[in-house]
Amino acid sequence: MPVKIIQSTPSAYAYPLLIKQLLHTPMAIAPQQEITYQGKLRYSYRALRERIGRLASGLAGLGVDAGQTVAVMDWDSHRYLECFFAVPMMGAVLQTVNVRLSAEQILYTLNHAGADVLLVNREFFPLLAQIAARLESVRHFVLIDDEPKPGDDPVNFAAEYEKLLAGATADYDFPDFDENAQATVFYTTGTTGLPKGVYFSHRQLVLHTLGLAACVGGASAHGRLHREDVYMPITPMFHVHAWGFPYVATLLGLKQVYPGRYLPGALLHLIDTEKVSFSHCVPSIMQMLLSHPDSGAIDLSGWKVLIGGSAMSKTLASAALKRGIDVLSGYGMSETCPVLSIAHLHSDDFQAPLEQQATLRCKTGLPLPLVDLRIVTSEMADVARDGVATGEVVVRAPWLTQGYLAAPQASAELWAGTYLHTQDIGNIDPRGYLKITDRIKDVIKTAGEWTSSLELEDVVARHEAVQEVAVIGVPDEKWGERPLALVVLKPDFEGKVTEHAIRNFAAHWVERTGISRHGVLLQVRLIKALAKTSVGKINKREMREANERQAL
Repeated sequence: MPVKIIQSTPSAYAYPLLIKQLLHTPMAIAPQQEITYQGKLRYSYRALRERIGRLASGLAGLGVDAGQTVAVMDWDSHRYLECFFAVPMMGAVLQTVNVRLSAEQILYTLNHAGADVLLVNREFFPLLAQIAARLESVRHFVLIDDEPKPGDDPVNFAAEYEKLLAGATADYDFPDFDENAQATVFYTTGTTGLPKGVYFSHRQLVLHTLGLAACVGGASAHGRLHREDVYMPITPMFHVHAWGFPYVATLLGLKQVYPGRYLPGALLHLIDTEKVSFSHCVPSIMQMLLSHPDSGAIDLSGWKVLIGGSAMSKTLASAALKRGIDVLSGYGMSETCPVLSIAHLHSDDFQAPLEQQATLRCKTGLPLPLVDLRIVTSEMADVARDGVATGEVVVRAPWLTQGYLAAPQASAELWAGTYLHTQDIGNIDPRGYLKITDRIKDVIKTAGEWTSSLELEDVVARHEAVQEVAVIGVPDEKWGERPLALVVLKPDFEGKVTEHAIRNFAAHWVERTGISRHGVLLQVRLIKALAKTSVGKINKREMREANERQAL
């Protein structure tokens, strides 16, 4: 029986899901709400809307038209927020450039995306000088300058950002167009080979914003984001749209705090003085803030923090909870826009001891509305939802990227079997909580069995001397692979704790916690720092390669 299609009347408005539609509510309910940059510059949502119009008019004056690409190299700022809206609202494509990549990688991403205009902060002049002559498509450069000062510019700038806005009209007429039009592009990191371009449409970004808002707004108490919160991202805005939260914060009309470059002391100061109540970051940033000398003097109680990017250890979760931080995990990846699940606890869970709560908060949580999340075998058969059976996490949601830019083979592999393949291994318990147990490429294969590197990391992190740990698999003639823990000690324990002591401690806990028996084969090596990706995640691939070079 055929479905019945609703026919719209000629006078009805079709209401395409465009990013511009996210501005209606804040302009109606919070036009005087505040946005601040570093606690120095402050303006209202009404001024934000005017500046979005001026930015679009200024870019149009430089010849930017629908379908062209505007790239941005900046720290987290009000300017970035303006670009999040103005560029895609014009029908152009916003490229968020990962400024922590190497100069050659940045050059590749700009050329591959076909960037037409590049907005660049003066702090990145050394990078720009290395690549400017080899940029293939950039026609105009716009200077971003917090503190204007004379100097040798590596390129001829068409305009300075604030002067561009000052000379442009705020009355830009943002048109309607197909909601499936591309809105953004950025490039994945931490992969083998060249970075891959991930792109999203207006429809996908709007639906992700609504799904994320429904999830965090529907929480009973902890991890809830509401209109009286003060939002500050501690995830780079070049990384998956800062996990989509700037769009959510704007939709809800929240006070927003943009910190610029991440400096621990400055972040803590802003949390304190601006009364920040909701943030998100990777575990290493949380560890850095908790261990900073200024941290003890600042009241962090009531600060809600979503942890993602890599697994949060129970040790880190417990340390945050003891400071009164409402910490919880989320899960997603660049290709998923990114949020798929968040570990909101049930009310009954708050009666449990903090140690038990930490275990729940470290799970990767319950799926967002509209997310179809499965754990499957290699044949795409579902495994039991008993919290034990594991398989690959595959997913469908209306905001997942449809593929990689100009990479059809990789796109087909990503979507094999009409589900997006995350390459993560996990399980789902009877209450529906997802737990990621490892990356497929990071699991340690010992004597034909899989041992989770994440579970071993959690064991090692229990030792009081351990500041950071990463467990990787290393070749072994007898076992095939053997786990190696790379450990960074807390400063007070350097020279006082040995590798042997940590290994014995871990072996004891492996036997107590029921981790794979091959976990007792763990080796330990003390190092000064763990390799990290450009967005602060632990880079196990680089550490495995470094270990192989050392073994040669």
